[in-house]
Amino acid sequence: MKNIYYIGKGELTFEDLERIINENIKLELSQEAKERIQKCRDYLDKKMENQTEPIYGITTGFGSLCNRTISNNDLRTLQENLVKSHACSVGEEVKPVIVKLMFLLKAHALSLGYSGVQVETVQRMLDLFNNDILPVVYDKGSLGASGDLAPLANLFLPLIGVGDVYYKGQKRDIGRVLDEFGWEPIKLKSKEGLALLNGTQFMSAHGVFAIMKAQRLSKRADLIAAISLDAYDGHIEPFDEKLHLIRPHLGQLETSQNITKFLEGSELISREKKHVQDPYSFRCIPQVHGATKDAIAYVKSVLLTEINSVTDNPTIFPDEDQIISGGNFHGQPLAITFDFLAIALAELGNISERRVAQLILGHRGLPEFLVANPGLNSGFMIPQYVSASIVSQNKMYCYAASSDSIVSSNGQEDHVSMGATSAIKLLKVMDNLDLILSIELMNAAQAMEFRRPLKSSLLIEKTLKEYRKEVSFVKEDIVMYKEIHKTVAFLNRLQVDAL
Repeated sequence: MKNIYYIGKGELTFEDLERIINENIKLELSQEAKERIQKCRDYLDKKMENQTEPIYGITTGFGSLCNRTISNNDLRTLQENLVKSHACSVGEEVKPVIVKLMFLLKAHALSLGYSGVQVETVQRMLDLFNNDILPVVYDKGSLGASGDLAPLANLFLPLIGVGDVYYKGQKRDIGRVLDEFGWEPIKLKSKEGLALLNGTQFMSAHGVFAIMKAQRLSKRADLIAAISLDAYDGHIEPFDEKLHLIRPHLGQLETSQNITKFLEGSELISREKKHVQDPYSFRCIPQVHGATKDAIAYVKSVLLTEINSVTDNPTIFPDEDQIISGGNFHGQPLAITFDFLAIALAELGNISERRVAQLILGHRGLPEFLVANPGLNSGFMIPQYVSASIVSQNKMYCYAASSDSIVSSNGQEDHVSMGATSAIKLLKVMDNLDLILSIELMNAAQAMEFRRPLKSSLLIEKTLKEYRKEVSFVKEDIVMYKEIHKTVAFLNRLQVDAL
């Protein structure tokens, strides 16, 4: 069925994730997934009947308490205690879309059949997802090793009938919501709490959300750069395909093709130039924007592997009659790539702000600060300040969280990834980039009006016509912050994928 995605039927793709989130697709467990999950659970139950040797997290405590043996009578209590005690996430509430992605990614990982959970446990996760019953999860508390313990504990408290959720726009106690649906809390069996909490789904969900947005930001940056280039009376020659075929980085090629396409038919770009060449912020758009595209592609490839992996511990191999305690929960692959992506996206902001600075200099026939009668009017002086301020803040966010580690659990967990911190600050870089690109569009659109009656390309003129319905040309000084906010809203609605 078109409106249903069957968990565990095949590998997750980014196309699947986009469709599930954007089209409100419902989730069901595939028959194959049910069989794998049940097979692993049956194996573990049988194994526990005669097990005398300790198995980490199943018959022992957790972390540095791994040497404490737990009696068979307390195995269920052990798992419930784990979820309750670890639900310590604090800070800001995680976006609902990321909470849904966390559910989806965890359900998929458990469906692979190496975690020892019950089918009904995974089914309850899908029930909550399908009915938009979203647990309250906070963004601080994960070290990105031993999985995302604290936020995942908050995510899964509702399974055992504890904690708060958002349902129909209201924050409510899960107990009352369960009653409305006639559902009983899940009674966790051995290993299940650990399977739920051990994993990288907080980091991965943030990463998936980031990649979806990063791809749009990259295309948006190309379009705005093309408008700036035309308004600046820049050269088209640096975008000639021949130049990029002899240094054929894929992102560089794609960027040059985008700019060329966006400017096709422009009267401005094709007219004879009096200046020999442009500053780097214009001339090197393919190289800088292209490097960011390549970074996005790399991070996407890492995430694609991660979201189709088993990341809890210990891992159960029924066919081999083995339960192996390892470290697949460690978030280092994500932490490093998220830091990398933050740097790459911050560079789109760096070069954007430099183009703004060039546009307001009063060169190439443009008035100083892009306003008539500068002096009486400050024009676009301060938006550049704002952009510079945000660019500088992004540099702070580009500190590599993955280079840090703090010993935890009394020395047992003595190296952690800090991948959750990498993920959170990555989103901050992207939010800032929204603002930086909006300020560039404001400046580029303003500068373009001083080139009239010459016209840019049909695509750019159409974009500017729509933009001018919301943000007017600035004839004299006005309150600017409202125009920045309007521009952010305009760009967020702009369908760049279709360009």
